[in-house]
Amino acid sequence: MNTDRPREQHLDDPDEPPRESAADRGADRDGGSGTRGNSADSAPAPDGSGADAPGEAATNGTASNGTAPDRDDRGKAASAAGTGDDSAAGSPARPSGAPAAFPRRLPWLLVIAAVVLAVDLGTKALVVAKMTPGEPISIIGDVVRLTLIRNSGAAFSMATGMTWLLTLIAVAVVIGVIRIGRTLRSLSWAIGLGLVLGGALGNLVDRLFRSPGPLQGHVIDFIAVTKWWPVFNVADSSIVCGAILLVVLTVFGFEPDGTRAGHDDDQGAGDDQGAARGGKAGE
Repeated sequence: MNTDRPREQHLDDPDEPPRESAADRGADRDGGSGTRGNSADSAPAPDGSGADAPGEAATNGTASNGTAPDRDDRGKAASAAGTGDDSAAGSPARPSGAPAAFPRRLPWLLVIAAVVLAVDLGTKALVVAKMTPGEPISIIGDVVRLTLIRNSGAAFSMATGMTWLLTLIAVAVVIGVIRIGRTLRSLSWAIGLGLVLGGALGNLVDRLFRSPGPLQGHVIDFIAVTKWWPVFNVADSSIVCGAILLVVLTVFGFEPDGTRAGHDDDQGAGDDQGAARGGKAGE
């Protein structure tokens, strides 16, 4: 049963709006006070402790939606940890199996070649100034002797009569060693190539500037070991020692870039296995 009384109308003036009852006025007052209360609550407090700041609201919204990383994010993080990938930390990642960068060794090569060249030219000049051909000087009996000869052939008096060809070969060797040395990163290879380069330059100087003329000059040899071993010089021994070192490095898999064959393959396989484990952890 409806207990509300209908609003009374003024009988004298039918057009006058109906009067509100006391209950209606009370309801209106309650509604107005509620609205005013809400407005007061929504107004910002003077000390800034009222409504949440936009940043806080955004944070609260994010928190309500869930801040924990999803499975994909956890999988990516696990994959990066399994592969040792540093790209997540902002550092450039190295390709799988790629060798670590080594410093360039060209300065070492040039220094070694310069030392060999200086020793070779110095000893040759001393021998030419102090010794007479055909008059050997005994150092250790007949085992080690100094004897001055002029060689028109290659090392250890080989290929005599082909001086011009040997000169061109020496020039090619010098150019080739320098080209390799520009990208050289192995210290052992730098030592070997430096010995070869210094020896080749030492004999090339003789062929260019000694008699009988350019490209046909005779090389000064003066070291005799026993009576059956050919006479040689510092440049010849440097070339032979450098060539032996390069052969040993090649046989045991040491590369000019500082890596070693076989070890890099194992490292690359380990990186691939780490990537596979990281991928499984991410799943």
